Amino acid sequence: MYPAVCRVVPCEDYLLSIGFDNGEQGILDMKPYLEFGVFKRLQSPQHFKQVRVAFDTIEWATVGVDLDPDFVYRHTQRFS
Repeated sequence: MYPAVCRVVPCEDYLLSIGFDNGEQGILDMKPYLEFGVFKRLQSPQHFKQVRVAFDTIEWATVGVDLDPDFVYRHTQRFS
C-alpha cells in the first residue's frame, strides 16, 4: 500500500514538490514523461502549474491528466 499525496507544489523545470500523508516529502521529475501520450499536454508551463491534489494522488484537471498514486510514490525522490 502506498501513502496518499497530501501536498503538491509545481516547481521550475517540470519538477513537483510532493508531500505524503506519512510525513515523507520529495521531488517528482516529470520531464522524462512529457513526450508520451497525454503527458504531452503538460509541456505548456501554464498547464503544468495547474497541478493539484485529487483524492490520494495528483491531477491536472484542465488537461485531463492524472497519475496513479503508486506511480507518484515510487517515482518521487524522497528526502525525509
